[in-house]
Amino acid sequence: MRIITVKIPESYLEGLEELVNTGRYTSRSEAIRAAIRELLRKELWDVHDERKQENNDDESYRDKKGKIVKLSL
Repeated sequence: MRIITVKIPESYLEGLEELVNTGRYTSRSEAIRAAIRELLRKELWDVHDERKQENNDDESYRDKKGKIVKLSL
């Protein structure tokens, strides 16, 4: 994994801390990764999957972790 620096409002940080303190996530990093994964799923991956369904000639699919896997026939 790579480390990045992100500036967020104090209220977001407080919310992240609450998610960790209540045991929903083990760390702020885990919560942020989950949020980014959901954003990518909604904004990028689902769009790709919809296009793939429209163009049935695409020989790839998305695995359970969201990674695009090419099928070799």
